[in-house]
Amino acid sequence: MANLIDLLQGQLSEGLVEQFANQLGGADKKQTADATSSIISMITSALAKNAATPEGAKALASALDRDHDGSILDDLMGYAAGNLQEKPKVNTSAMDGAGILKHILGGKQSNAIDVISKMSGLQSDKTGNLMSMLAPIVLGMLGKQKRESNLDNSGLSDILSRTIQTESSKRKELGMIGKFLDQDGDGNVVDDLANIGMKMFGNFFKK
Repeated sequence: MANLIDLLQGQLSEGLVEQFANQLGGADKKQTADATSSIISMITSALAKNAATPEGAKALASALDRDHDGSILDDLMGYAAGNLQEKPKVNTSAMDGAGILKHILGGKQSNAIDVISKMSGLQSDKTGNLMSMLAPIVLGMLGKQKRESNLDNSGLSDILSRTIQTESSKRKELGMIGKFLDQDGDGNVVDDLANIGMKMFGNFFKK
């Protein structure tokens, strides 16, 4: 079964990350690359957690069927440059990164920005904007896999859980992301993660 993070890695060319950095107002390219890697893993982990229950998997499947068929992947450079709005085949909801993050992360979004900003060195406002840019790409890839592989709700949950299991065996960073997602919202997540080695986050796509 496909590894979602590997598939996303294949889409994130150096040129695309550079375009994201430009859209962020000329952000540092390495900081943008590091933040991009961790954001992709954060969102994928959150989706896996949300889809772990039948109700969550059903809700995610409905959202993918409605808004995320993968069309956004047809022109990622155009999307990163802000030109994809001209293409009518990609609906507005598919590109609503802020709305996607609200559904996926809920009240953890602010803490997620803090964690990734501290890890990458990217300013928090830029990290938040980058998260909003990347969320539609992750959902687009997942929606494409659902459509092309004809995944039912169980299959959707399976591809996410298997991705996280596979990546967690190779990357200690994903275990830390899991700890973040399991936090109870006490507001101390950044300090907690720092204590268990938060600096180990990042560089997921370094070869």
